[in-house]
Amino acid sequence: MYLLVALLLLAAGLWAVQGQRSSIRRNGHRLPRPPGTLPLAGNAIWFLQPRHKLLSWFSECERKVGFSTFEISVPSLPPGIVINDPANLEHLLKNNDIFIKGDFFKLRSRDLFGHGIINADGELWRIQRKAGLRFFSNSQLKTLVDDVLPVFIKDTQKNLDAAALASTQIDLQKTFLELTTRVMGKVAYDLDMTESMPFSKAFDFASGAIGDRFQNPFWKIKEFFFGNVLRKAVKEVKSFGASIVSAAIQRRTDRQGPTKVSLTGKQSILQANLIDALLDNITDHHIVADAAMNYLSAGRDTTAQSLTWTFYCLIHNPAAAHRVLSEVRERSHCANREPDLSFAAVQPTSSPFTMAVFNESLRLYPPVPIELKECTAETVFPDGTFLPRGTVVMWAPWAMGRSKSIWGDDADTFRPTRWLDISSQQLITKSAFEFPVFNGGPRACLGRKMAEVLAAYVIGSLLWDYEFTDPDGTSVDNLGTPAERRSQNSLTLPMEGGLPVRVRRRNLGQDYCTS
Repeated sequence: MYLLVALLLLAAGLWAVQGQRSSIRRNGHRLPRPPGTLPLAGNAIWFLQPRHKLLSWFSECERKVGFSTFEISVPSLPPGIVINDPANLEHLLKNNDIFIKGDFFKLRSRDLFGHGIINADGELWRIQRKAGLRFFSNSQLKTLVDDVLPVFIKDTQKNLDAAALASTQIDLQKTFLELTTRVMGKVAYDLDMTESMPFSKAFDFASGAIGDRFQNPFWKIKEFFFGNVLRKAVKEVKSFGASIVSAAIQRRTDRQGPTKVSLTGKQSILQANLIDALLDNITDHHIVADAAMNYLSAGRDTTAQSLTWTFYCLIHNPAAAHRVLSEVRERSHCANREPDLSFAAVQPTSSPFTMAVFNESLRLYPPVPIELKECTAETVFPDGTFLPRGTVVMWAPWAMGRSKSIWGDDADTFRPTRWLDISSQQLITKSAFEFPVFNGGPRACLGRKMAEVLAAYVIGSLLWDYEFTDPDGTSVDNLGTPAERRSQNSLTLPMEGGLPVRVRRRNLGQDYCTS
């Protein structure tokens, strides 16, 4: 304990000396510091807090300073700033060669992400993105919606039916993680994967431990003494990534032609699954394994978590849930008691309110709540802030999503209609710089369309058949005020403790064709 305090004071002293030499300026003046900045320790106390408290701090800072860029200081970390202004974020996201992941990010995340796309810059990033573009095609997404999802959603419904019959709770977060794991396993890697496989638990642990590295300036000391569990978890993840590549190479040796996915009694031809696209573009199989695990994390974890937070919002906003169900009914044939969830039906133009609900939950609960880049050259932001080479730039989609400057005085309120045009009731498009959940510029999220159609399908399918009630009795049919849930420590936004719910099958005779 005394050693830790001594190290903290030493690092704080070093920062104090370094901070005086900071050349970050706006119009020739030092940038303001955020509320709560302490002498010597700077903002370290907030970065040592549990992640949900750090997120609240970012929001508090944004509420007090608005779009004003401010400088942060944490002992042992390089000089850094936080931006909230969409114009500044646009400058950052569009200048992909100036603002990169950089050594600060890579040093902390390399164990888990290796040379995968999340951790890559330059040509290595471009090669992996090219492979991803080949995979996330419109025809691939149509196969996902029309052939893959119907099979896996039936298995999800079996679990929900069992919980309904037994009147027991079921964890929706775990349910969605199982669904997205199976979907990504099949369409991306042509493998049967489940959430219960050892790699899943190992990845979840490693994600939390790696996330801690970005908040704890003494993570190397901590892991020197207590890092054995993390090292074992990373080894498990790496081993699974290698097995994905080995299985794909064996399949390529055994077969001719494109990958075939048989799920519905007919052959659905995928033009190219993701692992084949990666192998076609990258010769180093270690990098292919890293890329495969990066895409798997992005595809399964963030989507499952986004669905979890969406249903959390819907359970406690019955009017929104009822309107989603009405939207599905309007485009479906009630006489057949089957929802229309075809590829055309789950597009934003066909399901605008469902997508508005999804966007609104993403606004409040972004799957990657804090982002950062490193500056490779001197540059000046639109607001006049001068950055020297090596500056770390942070922005918090969590705080920007709650910004009253962007979203108005009701920014804390779940209100899906903010995403709809008043006259046409069609979806409004927000710029990636006001709504940075899917990133923007050259590194805009490749999987956005996949996440959207999958969400529209799952939301419509489950609300069509089920009523969800939280353990305290609040349901989509009864008004209630939810207890605020928080996220656990991670690189993404898993809900702490999952989302336990009770489930009831809707009454087919009374519920379907009535408004």
